Amino acid sequence: MNSYSDSFDKMKRLFIYILFVTLPIIILAQGFGEHQAAMGSGEIFNPLRNQSDTTSSEKIVPKEIHQWHIDDFLGDVEPVNADTLQYLFQNSHQTEGEKSEYNFLGNMGTPRESRMFFNRPSDTQFYFLQPYSYFYWHPNDFFFTDTKSPYTKIDYHTSGNRVTGDDRIRIYFTTNAGKKFGIGFLFDYLYGRGRYDNQTTAFMNISLFSYYRSDRYNYHLLASRYHTKMVENGGITNDEYITNPEKTDIAGSQYGSADLPVMFNRTWNRNERYNVLFTHNYNFGFYREIAKNLSEDSLRSEITKLITDRNNRDGSSITADSTKVSELSEELAQSNDEEVEYEERFIRVARIIHTADFKSADRDFICYQQPSNYYAHNFLKYDSIDATRNLGIRNTVALSLSEGFSKWAFANITAYATHDYNRYTLPDTTAANIEYRRNYNEHSLKVGGIIESNRIKYIKYKVRGETSIAGNDLGTFLVDGQIKSIFSLLKQKFEVTAKAFIKNNYPSFYYRHYHSEHYWWDNNNIAKEFRTRIDGTLAVKNWGTRVNVAFENIKNYTYIANNSIPYSNSRYLSSLKAQQERGNIQVFSASLKQSLKLGIFNIDAEATYQKSSNSAVLPLPELDVYGNAYLKFRIAKVLYTELGADVRYFTPYYAPDYSAALGQFVQQNQADKVEIGNYPIVSVYANFMLKQTRFYVKYYHLNQGMGNRRYFLAPHYPLSPATLWIGLSWNFYN
Repeated sequence: MNSYSDSFDKMKRLFIYILFVTLPIIILAQGFGEHQAAMGSGEIFNPLRNQSDTTSSEKIVPKEIHQWHIDDFLGDVEPVNADTLQYLFQNSHQTEGEKSEYNFLGNMGTPRESRMFFNRPSDTQFYFLQPYSYFYWHPNDFFFTDTKSPYTKIDYHTSGNRVTGDDRIRIYFTTNAGKKFGIGFLFDYLYGRGRYDNQTTAFMNISLFSYYRSDRYNYHLLASRYHTKMVENGGITNDEYITNPEKTDIAGSQYGSADLPVMFNRTWNRNERYNVLFTHNYNFGFYREIAKNLSEDSLRSEITKLITDRNNRDGSSITADSTKVSELSEELAQSNDEEVEYEERFIRVARIIHTADFKSADRDFICYQQPSNYYAHNFLKYDSIDATRNLGIRNTVALSLSEGFSKWAFANITAYATHDYNRYTLPDTTAANIEYRRNYNEHSLKVGGIIESNRIKYIKYKVRGETSIAGNDLGTFLVDGQIKSIFSLLKQKFEVTAKAFIKNNYPSFYYRHYHSEHYWWDNNNIAKEFRTRIDGTLAVKNWGTRVNVAFENIKNYTYIANNSIPYSNSRYLSSLKAQQERGNIQVFSASLKQSLKLGIFNIDAEATYQKSSNSAVLPLPELDVYGNAYLKFRIAKVLYTELGADVRYFTPYYAPDYSAALGQFVQQNQADKVEIGNYPIVSVYANFMLKQTRFYVKYYHLNQGMGNRRYFLAPHYPLSPATLWIGLSWNFYN
């Protein structure tokens, strides 16, 4: 890079610094307002306050939104807090996660895998977008929004220069047409140029959504298209370029990270995914005049409590059926010494549910310049078609009965049936080595039921059972459940949650069949994975304490084994294959999260201990620690400020390697394995929030070059050098 480019980049950084420093002053000078909008569960901003001049013609735009996620299986709605919190906003761009719990390849958007075993998907997965979970929105995690005025949210994160810098922009827009119908879109674009050679990422997502919510009929529609393209470099050729540069051929040179030799050239992974989810339901029930000052959320629990108290007192057996609703709601309101106002409220008794999920996925591995003596096999010797396709259609129908309004309705009871059809396409060859595409068709029919209840004051529970009655996975089953109790003791609020499951499922298709240029297997006799897990959590909010303990036993654990073939005394030819550990593997985890506050000084710390009984097949770091210390205060009563530093550290272990040809994390070559870890990653930041705007300045990986310099989060893939990041999030209403 010439001196002109260096000067240009320095001027660019200086300009952005000045912009972020002066932005609050400019906004304040223009009289942007002196009241900070409140935030709470399910909303971002309250309507504007202190509008004393009611005769003014100035239009007041309502600033209130409610957001929720939906279950992509039965379409259940789960209210969530809107994404406007200041805390950890400076980490929201990190591919390694807000608290750096993921291993990844160093550049923004590259494949990642959680070091926390119990944060990984519990089902055996080998889907090619899973390592891109940083960018890929699972339908369960998408935000649907109800807003009183058109709402737009723009997020932008940037670092580095035009040669090695990273940029990501997300634009989210939603609007309502009446109280029941909403529509919107999400545009998400990521371009990570990369600090190391041949590691560029270019991703794009366009998602359209709409919903209709009424007493009787509800639907949610989400249509998404994902495109991810990543240049693969195979890691650096020698780890000592990072750990001991003085012993290598770059000693004394002016080489930067982009000049380090890498394994691959002209090699790409490309994924294309289309997903359409449509879930709708029709509710059966009745309308009743009930007390207006009783919220819908509290109606069931309040009536249930009243009935329980009355039955205990009188020895009667009253049930909360439809004839009691008006009477009991009036009695509840009058017991609070409030004037009773009535409104017509819909009381749901049952609902019919249908969910349709369509997905189409393409994955291509493109290599125009193979490294010599790298792969053990070359199965596709001619016009290579190293690609796979997947078309999937899932339909689910269910009948759900609501709890609490008849003698037999002791809980919410749901019965369902779901049918899955999948067509997979893989390259194949004939006996004469003629290449063609082969289709595999699979289907399954599963039935199941769910029982859940919120009636008991201190206990909530949910139990689900499911089994396959036809298709390729006949005989598989699942039983899982959870119970939660919230109670007060010693003037503190305790929350105790227990979860457990038993699963007996076949590994996914790609563990059973996979054909490509360099890796090829057909595991026709693969066994079912049998998993048993128990998980318990204790949280005390006022103490800022959360403790979790979990244990899992896995029989026939399925993974990508490294069977590399010796080529010379120090070289191996890559050979991978899906296989199973026929014995049992146990995993234990215990974690503690603790928050402390003393005036404006805050400390948040997390520590997790993990132990795998078979570290060769399932390696995990024994200790993983995250700490964040910061000062939190306000400037001029309106500029919320956090100044702090955070650190992530984990003990050394033989972490999974990354295979570019598979696009997955795999077992390391056991004859030539390397450790990562035992290296703290430190960053400092300034994080601000003013009204509807959040912005930060962060210096990432401050301690580069200090200590043992083993800054790898995947074998042979070094972390980015020290980098300045700047980010902005702006919410506004039309």
